[in-house]
Amino acid sequence: MLKHRGFPGRMPGTDYQFVIRRANPRGVTPLKALRRFPDRKPADKRADECFLAALWLHFGEETFERGNLDAGRLNWLFEREVVPAEEPFDPADYGALLRIDMDEAERSFPQIFNGSSEWVG
Repeated sequence: MLKHRGFPGRMPGTDYQFVIRRANPRGVTPLKALRRFPDRKPADKRADECFLAALWLHFGEETFERGNLDAGRLNWLFEREVVPAEEPFDPADYGALLRIDMDEAERSFPQIFNGSSEWVG
C-alpha cells in the first residue's frame, strides 16, 4: 500500500480522518459511491470540501493511486468528484488509480477553485 507522504492525515481540529496508517488485515475496504443528502451536517460538508481541496493541492489533475487514502472519506466523493482512472477498475485494490473529475469538482465545490475556500491558499 502506497503511503502518500505529505498528505494531511485529518481535517484540522477534527476527527475526520483522511488517511489510514496500515492496510486492513481483513481485506481492502472497497470504494463505493455514497449518496450525499441535502440535509447532511455542515461539518460533514466541510470535511468533503477539505478532503477534495487536499486532493487537489496534492495531486492536481494528475492520476493518483488510492494507497492509504481513507475509503470512508473517498466514498463521499467517489464516482462524482473522484472517478476511476483505469479500466477495468478494482474498487478493492489499494493500487487502484483515481483522478479528480474537474468539471464535477468545480460544479460541486466552486470555492476550492475560485480561491474562496479556507482550505486552499
